[in-house]
Amino acid sequence: MAQVLKRPIGTLVNGLRSVGGGGGGRTGGSAPLLPDGGGGYAGQGAAGAPDGTMRQTLTIVFLCILWYVVSSSNNVIGKMILSEFPYPMTVTMIQLTSITVYSGPFFNLWGVRKYVDISWRYYFSFIVPLALGKFLASVTSHISIWKVPVSYAHTVKATMPLFTVILSRVIMRERQTKAVYLSLVPIIVGVGIATLTELSFDVIGLVSALIATMGFSLQNIFSKKVLKETGVHHLRLLHILGRLALFMFLPVWIYVDMFNVMKHPSIVTGDYRVIALLFTDGVLNWLQNILAFSVLSLVTPLTYAVASASKRIFVIAISLFVLGNPVTWVNVLGMLVAILGVLCYNRAKYFARRQDTLLPYAYGAKEAAATGPPTGISNGTAPAGRRYPYAPLHSNGGVPVPDNVLLAGNGTVASGMTATAHGAPTIPISASSSVNGPTSSNGRLLFV
Repeated sequence: MAQVLKRPIGTLVNGLRSVGGGGGGRTGGSAPLLPDGGGGYAGQGAAGAPDGTMRQTLTIVFLCILWYVVSSSNNVIGKMILSEFPYPMTVTMIQLTSITVYSGPFFNLWGVRKYVDISWRYYFSFIVPLALGKFLASVTSHISIWKVPVSYAHTVKATMPLFTVILSRVIMRERQTKAVYLSLVPIIVGVGIATLTELSFDVIGLVSALIATMGFSLQNIFSKKVLKETGVHHLRLLHILGRLALFMFLPVWIYVDMFNVMKHPSIVTGDYRVIALLFTDGVLNWLQNILAFSVLSLVTPLTYAVASASKRIFVIAISLFVLGNPVTWVNVLGMLVAILGVLCYNRAKYFARRQDTLLPYAYGAKEAAATGPPTGISNGTAPAGRRYPYAPLHSNGGVPVPDNVLLAGNGTVASGMTATAHGAPTIPISASSSVNGPTSSNGRLLFV
């Protein structure tokens, strides 16, 4: 298998290393997802050069198409497996095994940094509950696509923004803008229409899909907290959670499913079709997570949100075409309204975050107008070799690193960044450079 994957994986890694230009070694352009072995970046053209921009665009388009194909294939194969092999916990355990087995060797091959030391208290307070949530959310997600069509299950999962807003308000005391709250209305209406007109409706499937969506929302909230506080790489956290969930629930699986699975006709008779589908499902699930993280690392949060919503449309369309479950036009309308609501929510969240990001700079501008520029600055230009926090996005002095960007381990400033006089790290960037680099990669851990 290693020989089969060597060529395409090597091509993918080289593309991720070279994307984003990086002229001048580490100055300018968006940083690649993976650094090259020499410590610099593998880009050849000047920052913002046409060839670098074209290469980045083609890489993102290629990864998105591959992500859509892998995700839809994973869902269709999952439905086919559960229709003949009704053991959602076993399917989940196979996927967790795939994450555990494949992640270690390939992450080392790709140069993904090792995770930092985490205290036992923090480990049991956050990592263990996250692993528990990952397992339960995955099992309930498989129950949902077992009981109801894939298209309806994904429509119900469009309610994730609703759960995120509610849970963030209850747990983190976060308030949202009116636009964010209003964007939840079409999501609720669309899911309601799809539910009322679903020809293959099942209460267990609906409840399982809602529980899975709430579980994924909780994971997104707390994994973001872990990523910010520990500095662990997002792919390493995926590996940690998959491995921990596997060993935590291995005794539960043995007690609940193993003996029934061993008596299933496909296992007793050695039905290679079911076994091959289980193996393929595990590999596709692992690749889906890797591709999702790769896309997230290369584009802005808003672009990723649009790509994710488009992926959901693609999965629904492919499942309807391949599996052929009956739907009505009103049912399809409900699905589209729900997904449109997700797009509106992502747009509202983007502008809310943008306003919060620009407020500190606006405040600093008012202070500068009242007291004059800091010493050594004339006409708004800093002396050579100095950086100031909250630099405007169009300046050449650097852009501020958002709080959700993970620096190198132990809180140090990552290579390619410089620290300001006030301790705020900045990323050097030229006027023509793209700002949509890896700043969105570690904002949250994606579970799909």
